[in-house]
Amino acid sequence: MMTATEQRQRFRAILAGAECKSPASVFDGLSARLARSVGYDLGILAGSVASNTTLAAPDLIVLTLTEFADQVRRIQRASDLSLIVDADHGYGNALNVMRTVEECEHAGVSCLSIEDTALPTPFGSSGESFISIAEGVGKMKAALAARRDPSLVIAGRTSAIRGEGIEGALARLKAYAGAGVDCVFVVGLESVEQLAAIHAATKLPVIIGSAPASITREQFAANGGRVLLQGHQPTAAVVKTLTEVYTHLINGGAPSELKAKVASAEQMDAVTRAADYKDWQKAFLR
Repeated sequence: MMTATEQRQRFRAILAGAECKSPASVFDGLSARLARSVGYDLGILAGSVASNTTLAAPDLIVLTLTEFADQVRRIQRASDLSLIVDADHGYGNALNVMRTVEECEHAGVSCLSIEDTALPTPFGSSGESFISIAEGVGKMKAALAARRDPSLVIAGRTSAIRGEGIEGALARLKAYAGAGVDCVFVVGLESVEQLAAIHAATKLPVIIGSAPASITREQFAANGGRVLLQGHQPTAAVVKTLTEVYTHLINGGAPSELKAKVASAEQMDAVTRAADYKDWQKAFLR
């Protein structure tokens, strides 16, 4: 297994490279190990996915930092993915951001993003709202000050394109770049021209949270895009498959009829490292 610093250095090499890669959306140790086994070296734990899978709750910032960090530790214990985490607004103000960085760094993440959305959503709000640029800059500086391993990547994130247009988003991202973040994370990108403008304004690699399907991976890469999220289908796939399997069984279906939907015993042994545990039993149990 790689050390956390080695995982972070691998992610920094992706940011410094010329390609645009997509991470595996993971939610626990099992999913992370499976992603690694098929060839991913980059993963992401989104705040929404963490809330869905840890609390069976929607993405309304009801998950606590402790619960989030504990889930990150489980993921990192089971794999050596370079893990990006969506740390939302840092679970509070700039001082909370410092605690968030400490916990996530200790848990082994390679990159964490701090966003400037006003969270939790203010009472009576009808849409997204944003903290001031000054408060956002304070959060970015706090995140950088809390970092102990210089290879840990801090990403300044905004979805302000959706609320303030590209000019508003550019003002925010330029300020976060000036504060010293390692990369920027953009949600709501509408065109390759916007991406080019963001990259030119910040001179930083870009993580793209959402964008039109018409933009090619080559266009992303040519305009500073280094990471492209592809949604969180694995979590939705688990929900669908579990529903189908539970429904089949409760309605009297035979387990033997589920072979096409379930992993074989060999696959389960592989993902749980059964052979390693057998070796350890022989070597150490007396």
